[in-house]
Amino acid sequence: MPRAILCILDSVGIGGAPDAAVYGDVGSNTFGHIAEQAAAGKADRAGLRAGPLNVPNLDALGIGAAIKLSTGTLPPNLSATPKGGRFGVGREVSKGKDTPSGHWEIAGVPVPFEWGYFPQTEPTFPPALIEEFITRAKLPGILGDKHASGTTIIAELGQESIRTGKPICYTSIDSVFQIAAHESHFGLDRLYEICQIAFELTAPLNIGRVIARPFIGEDAASFKRTGNRRDFSDLAARADPA
Repeated sequence: MPRAILCILDSVGIGGAPDAAVYGDVGSNTFGHIAEQAAAGKADRAGLRAGPLNVPNLDALGIGAAIKLSTGTLPPNLSATPKGGRFGVGREVSKGKDTPSGHWEIAGVPVPFEWGYFPQTEPTFPPALIEEFITRAKLPGILGDKHASGTTIIAELGQESIRTGKPICYTSIDSVFQIAAHESHFGLDRLYEICQIAFELTAPLNIGRVIARPFIGEDAASFKRTGNRRDFSDLAARADPA
């Protein structure tokens, strides 16, 4: 039986899509910009790396050629002529920027509806949503309620979460509601339970995922996320009935 192996380089962008302006992404080209910075000596790190970007295997497969096709510009130290393999540039037809949408489309299932997103305000979540979440999940309250980096907000609020029993709720530019809590003090099963409740409550807002972000440690210096992350996501359940 024929097989295909799909390797995804997460966040390794090679140019904005035609609708980049809709999402404030005009000029995006992560891989190309890294190559430019490395060639300019701005990526040098003592004892770690120096000089231009050196990715001969990726370049041989066509990464440089794909970037040129996508953006019209060939980054430094990359080739426009691959040595093997085939290359091309994808133009996503799914709407939005959510990770699962991209994964589904790569597998041949585009997502034609709009996801919901939380505003970059503080607090960010609708008060009625949080009130219902606290009631249904039988929580003393929540912490966070803002856009944040997961590691940063756990360092900031982890000790208070342990002390109060309140989970840390935050989001990002993705269509996501994330909940961080301590694996032992709060409980991993308990975290999964409240994430399921949050998933049900965010359905009317068309939020793509609720993510459980368990962590361990006893203070900001020792906190770290574990491998027990769980994503609660069902594209069919979130689809626009229209």
